[in-house]
Amino acid sequence: MSVNATADTTTRPRNSKFKQKFKQQRLPAWQPILTADTVLPAFFLIGLLFVPLGVALLLFSDSVVEFQVDYTDCNSTSDAHQIAVGEYLQCKDVITEPSFVHGTDTCMCQIDFTIEKTLEKNVYMYYGLDNFYQNHRRYVKSRDDKQMQGRVVDEPPSDCRPFDADPDSNEIYAPCGAVANSLFNDTLRLFVTDTLLGPQRKVPLLKNDIAWESDKNIKFHNPPGELNDSPDGAFKGTVKPLYWTKPVWQLDEEDPNNNGYENEDLIVWMRTAAFPSFRKLYRRVDHSKSQFKNSLQNGPYMLEVDYNYPVSSFGGRKRMILSTTSFLGGKNNFLGIAYITVGCICFLLGVIFLVIHVKFGERTTKHLNINQNTPYSE
Repeated sequence: MSVNATADTTTRPRNSKFKQKFKQQRLPAWQPILTADTVLPAFFLIGLLFVPLGVALLLFSDSVVEFQVDYTDCNSTSDAHQIAVGEYLQCKDVITEPSFVHGTDTCMCQIDFTIEKTLEKNVYMYYGLDNFYQNHRRYVKSRDDKQMQGRVVDEPPSDCRPFDADPDSNEIYAPCGAVANSLFNDTLRLFVTDTLLGPQRKVPLLKNDIAWESDKNIKFHNPPGELNDSPDGAFKGTVKPLYWTKPVWQLDEEDPNNNGYENEDLIVWMRTAAFPSFRKLYRRVDHSKSQFKNSLQNGPYMLEVDYNYPVSSFGGRKRMILSTTSFLGGKNNFLGIAYITVGCICFLLGVIFLVIHVKFGERTTKHLNINQNTPYSE
């Protein structure tokens, strides 16, 4: 008999035996036996760990100071929108007029409010929208990521329709899609109105470092060329989106590093929200100024808004939020409440099962030592 034949006869039984065990699911495995001695400590351990952790998360969340101002129904300050002595149209009605829609009118409103508790640095300004479903599947898909990365796009994807190109000139929208077309375009300004500290002062706000670093460095880049639509420009052959008042290369004419697709307001908006009520970072309070070095002091303030963004058509609301943060982020009680709830439920179940086990259960060793000689008992 040859050497190969001998090798086949010696290896075949071993391979077939392994395959047989594998197919019959008889390979060595760890099968935990859930008994009272193992389950009850787990319930109590989860309860003892989760409840203190949830309390700690709630304490960190409560340390965040937050203040909100709803400005959806604010009145215009322009005499052109006066309907009676001391009475003005609401900006949400002004922006539906034909003169505003065609870009020949503006609406500014002011809201006075008082911050009751000092906001220690760092202080952030957010805008909030309610009843806006950025999580709708067709809305989320309506964008062109290749275009946002600065690539030359001759034909936008079908997902951008109907916001893909101008129907008259057939020029591509820059950027295309429903997400970009619905960009939030209200302008928010904050003023200190405490007369004891002198005349009205504008709170300095920073518009940089409000977007994710990964978005700025990877996902959003301008095409090569000057930021204009000239024949050699970065945005040649494109037009502004349908509902925008200015093209993408004029979003921030003061800072070329914050213009075009690299504009941080645009980047923040393009990261769609998961829920219909959401907030997005708008500005950061500049704490390098001496008057606001360590905090935003309590007292009277005034919010001034260039009101452009319509929300009445979908029953939405708009608000401005001032907030501090903790190392966990902004104010959010959900995580702490969830940990406490799960911990209490586990601890309660542990107590219930322990009572049942003590009253009706039997020792685990009694079941493990059962053999053919063990007498049967009902």
